[in-house]
Amino acid sequence: MQPPRRSKPRGSKPATAAARGLRLLARRDHTRRELAAKLEPHVADPAELEALLDDFTARGWLSEARVVEQVLHTKAGRFGPGRIRQALLQRGVSEALIAPALQSLRDTELQAARSVWARKYRSAGATPAEQARQVRFLQSRGFSLEVAMRVAAGRSRREDEGT
Repeated sequence: MQPPRRSKPRGSKPATAAARGLRLLARRDHTRRELAAKLEPHVADPAELEALLDDFTARGWLSEARVVEQVLHTKAGRFGPGRIRQALLQRGVSEALIAPALQSLRDTELQAARSVWARKYRSAGATPAEQARQVRFLQSRGFSLEVAMRVAAGRSRREDEGT
């Protein structure tokens, strides 16, 4: 039986903070806060970490705008604006970048909620209890109460467009 392979050859120096950062950014986009938290244990001086993050940002390797695009792309089909906003805030994206991105989602919120609802349910709730359960489900996915109630009530598209 062979011994397990090591990722680094013996006697090599530990990876620098810059190399670690680049390796992390190669896998997926990170926000400044996420990358700082991951690199902090490997940097002795906080000023050095800030300088490294500034350098990554100046070179275009670290971009919160790309993080917003990536999160919108992966979550827009399954979640509403509220849930996506919360995910972006948790990752450390500034409110200034979140607001314009979510505006486009709000324009299509009703359509997205119908799509999510249709994958889960076959018909509108026959009883008030069933409708309430469907509304809670849609709200847990980040859709507004108004949109969730319209979808769970099973109103036709003509009614929605007419009112």
